[in-house]
Amino acid sequence: MSELQIGLLGIGALVVAGVLAYNRIQERGARREAERAFRSGHADVLLDETATARAAADEPHHAPAAARAAPTAPEAAAAGPDPAIDYIVEFASGQAAALASVLEQWTAIERRHAPRALLGTATDGKSWRAGLQLVSRDGAIGEADLIEFRSAVETLAASVGATVSAPEMRAAVDAARALDDFCADTDIQVVVHVVGGPFPGTKVRAAAEASGLALEDDGKFALRNDAKLLLYALGARDGAPFTAASMREAAPAALTLALEVGRTPETRRTFESMARLAHQLAAVLGGSIVDDNGNALDERAVAAIAQQLDAVRAQLEARGVPPGSPAALRLFS
Repeated sequence: MSELQIGLLGIGALVVAGVLAYNRIQERGARREAERAFRSGHADVLLDETATARAAADEPHHAPAAARAAPTAPEAAAAGPDPAIDYIVEFASGQAAALASVLEQWTAIERRHAPRALLGTATDGKSWRAGLQLVSRDGAIGEADLIEFRSAVETLAASVGATVSAPEMRAAVDAARALDDFCADTDIQVVVHVVGGPFPGTKVRAAAEASGLALEDDGKFALRNDAKLLLYALGARDGAPFTAASMREAAPAALTLALEVGRTPETRRTFESMARLAHQLAAVLGGSIVDDNGNALDERAVAAIAQQLDAVRAQLEARGVPPGSPAALRLFS
């Protein structure tokens, strides 16, 4: 292998590593200050052409007349606290009337610690698991908050004559910090840009809807799965929102496709689907595909990124928060 070939391979590896590192750093900083329109990363294949066409035919939101409201993601579908991401206090009471009292008092605790607090009730209605989420995109829970939460739950338990079991506080604080560090490495948004505009808004919309995306109230086209979970989004790179009424006059200079790795099930397939749409858009609009730094993304770069996303997915699964799971949706919010 010549020195030139070795040099080119090295450059390619740096491009991929740079894209993912940029995405991690930019996402971590932004989530502590304000929501961003898109985050950086790459693509994946969730839907083949047949499935995409079927989705476009089945869902009424693909009608070009108007935008639809973004469906609520199933984040509240979790049955109760999850030890992978929650500090859990367990308590049980033999009193027949305890359930009503517990639920009444829990309302105040939940309100005080929203949206991190979650209560799970056993089927017999006599035991409970009160959880406080250790980490979110706002950062790790503080020791003072943990102490306050534990004290409130213990007071509740005492009022119904319940026995209490709670983890040691220092270990929980350390676990929260470790989980926050883990999230800093795995909370990645994959972004692909299509540049070379201005692009006709009507062509952008036609290509998006043909691939199963629908225009939502936030001004972006979105692809969702059967559970209404967001897979990836397409919008103007400058953040200007699209609207049904303005698509005919719209002429974005560049487009951005983005997915959040932790919140996206079947990460590789979803990424490949997004990459495929980026190539379709580039072909139809006469544009080219680049990363956040303006580096061109060819098939080899996309494949390399997909492999790195597999590694991130494996890390999340090993931690008990598979991408797109209820725990991951709570953690990366």
